[in-house]
Amino acid sequence: MSKQQVAEETRTSPQDARASHDPPAIELHGVVKEFRSHGEVVTAVRDLHIAIAEGEFFSLLGPSGCGKTTTMRIVAGFEEPTAGTVYLHGTDVTNVPPHKRDVNMVFQSYALFPHMTVFDNVAFGLRRKNTPKKEVTDRVTDILGVVGLDGYAKRRPRQLSGGQQQRVALARALVNRPRALLLDEPLGALDLKLRQAMQIELKRIQREVGITFVYVTHDQGEALTMSDRIAVMNEGVIEQLAAPRDIYEHPKTRFVAGFIGTSNLLSGTVTSTDPATDGAVIDLGADGGRIIVPAAGKRPGDELEITVRPEKITLVADVAHAADVAPPAPAGQHDCALRGTVAEVVYLGTSTNYNVTTSAGAEVVVYSQNSANDASGPQRGEQVWLHWDSANSYAIGNTQ
Repeated sequence: MSKQQVAEETRTSPQDARASHDPPAIELHGVVKEFRSHGEVVTAVRDLHIAIAEGEFFSLLGPSGCGKTTTMRIVAGFEEPTAGTVYLHGTDVTNVPPHKRDVNMVFQSYALFPHMTVFDNVAFGLRRKNTPKKEVTDRVTDILGVVGLDGYAKRRPRQLSGGQQQRVALARALVNRPRALLLDEPLGALDLKLRQAMQIELKRIQREVGITFVYVTHDQGEALTMSDRIAVMNEGVIEQLAAPRDIYEHPKTRFVAGFIGTSNLLSGTVTSTDPATDGAVIDLGADGGRIIVPAAGKRPGDELEITVRPEKITLVADVAHAADVAPPAPAGQHDCALRGTVAEVVYLGTSTNYNVTTSAGAEVVVYSQNSANDASGPQRGEQVWLHWDSANSYAIGNTQ
């Protein structure tokens, strides 16, 4: 799959995101952003097309430098696109300054006023707008309840934990009732346990207030946990835009397969086709095994790249090899099977991870869930067979 094909697939209409005739909450049409660095032009965002529905939790996910924060800053109005158009609720805001856009932004640095109480921090924006005093009190009290900070109104930031400070920053943004909230890696400063707890809280808060959240992160776990849809970015383009399950289970490119979770990338030459599944078969012979992958249109001689997730694979001791007899056939007619040698065993409590080197020289990772009835599994140096259902093999594109 070429980058052009991937880009075409990400030109998502609001109807694709939500069954609604309303305009998208946020829409980017053909957005490009270029910077000049030492006389050279650097393209941070390339021909971006995104439609984010009203009330959606949408994540921009990718490594540092992929263009996700630049994209968010364009939505907020802090960066002007080199080309393209930005729409908020159907209105062109490409040239509208940030303070006139009905969005608020929360950063990794909470930027709370240390000399102010929690109440005063949250009320700051409302008071700047000369909101009536009673309304300020009512709205601040309500939003502190939503973010779980009842009883904290009189405290100062230094008296709060990192997670509580993050909630104050969130309340300060939400109290202004923006139609969309932009969050730029807001959990990055928290420790792992607190970050995981806040992921659940953020999703709960988003559901409760019912506004659009656009979340920038490099953490795949955050994106998978909270998002309705995820745009996986790489080098300024969207490689895949879909629901979390679709992105994890059906990665469209090599980059997505490698960036989202752990994925085994295998390659080979198609030797035949399987009429029953319309799949392509890579046969490595009796000593190597075979892979079947749904790949309509592939023919013998075609090169194919495949991904399979570690938890989809079952590891079976190679009894036949130990007995010096013919190896067993795959467990089912359409199963995949590869022969290999265990190179490493890592016990992780809830699971055991196996690194296996196949007879063809590929490195494969297998996750095996531990249970109370588990006997001792294969050890380093032992011969094994790797089995998985062909439905869990996916042909991917070669986009880097």
